[in-house]
Amino acid sequence: MKNVGFLSFGHWQAVPGSQVRTAQHALLQTIELAVEVERLGLDGAYVRVHHFARQLASPFPLLSAIAARTSRIEIGTGVIDMRYENPFAMAEQAAAADLISAGRLQLGVSRGSPENAQRGYESFGFVPPEGKTEADMARTHNELFLAAIDGAGVALSDPKMTGQQVPLAVQPQSPGLRERIWWGSGTRATAEWTAGQQMNLMSSTLLTEDTGVAFDQLQAEQIARFRETWAEEGWEREPRVSVSRSIIPLLDDTDRAYFGDRSDADQVGMIDGFVSRFGKSYVGEPAALAEELAADAAVREADTLLITVPNMLGVDYNVEHLAALTEEVLPAIGWEPRV
Repeated sequence: MKNVGFLSFGHWQAVPGSQVRTAQHALLQTIELAVEVERLGLDGAYVRVHHFARQLASPFPLLSAIAARTSRIEIGTGVIDMRYENPFAMAEQAAAADLISAGRLQLGVSRGSPENAQRGYESFGFVPPEGKTEADMARTHNELFLAAIDGAGVALSDPKMTGQQVPLAVQPQSPGLRERIWWGSGTRATAEWTAGQQMNLMSSTLLTEDTGVAFDQLQAEQIARFRETWAEEGWEREPRVSVSRSIIPLLDDTDRAYFGDRSDADQVGMIDGFVSRFGKSYVGEPAALAEELAADAAVREADTLLITVPNMLGVDYNVEHLAALTEEVLPAIGWEPRV
């Protein structure tokens, strides 16, 4: 059975039509949307992380607040840019959020996407070592983070305080969190690397490669390679795979005014010097959406679907549209409401 949650970028801006005019609005409305999503029987509340932009940036206070207001849904990120993170501080914060949620944290991390700031991670105090790239630095930060949440000793105790010198682990620890880390992968090769690291796979509506086939088919191949590598590694647990999609049901004239003029096709462009393929948005009448999503090769292969929401239109608008999806669209892909 599929897991389905929402993914919010948490944009805010004081422009005509915006229901999210400040950072406070973005944060509080994300919490309220998560509460409503649990009521609808959906499965998760996920947030995007971007720096130096008018959108969500510090996930752990927000996810902890969502955890305190809900009892069942997964809470997560899609994704945290590891170039910006102190691995051990992040390990403390992640474990605390996971404990508050009673083990519901699903943490997506990655090398990150282009940001507004040029080399913004340097302003956060992180510079790639000589001969290494920013992507190398992100993977190193991730390696240290994984070791820390696994309970590795990352500092030595002071004998004057402890009577002996022993390795100290970051505290608190949250058992099981290591199995709920996902890597945001933009290529088939990175998906294979992700499996080798024993992390779950998180794939979005952007792949930083293009082979000329439709987006969903290329993403399905990425998922297949991930699972093949996982099996070859001999890992015992079953991995999880998520994909994200923009899905807008057209329920009235307001929806058609906002979203009715759209393209049915993938887009190909350049990101960070790579030819990249962007997946199409799904916009239409609910019956047509159900048929289209059921035919999406990657949606079929993934166990989790994250629906990106137009958060600036407000909580009520998004709840109405997610409710319509639960009733008329999501059952076509194997989803059932949780109670």
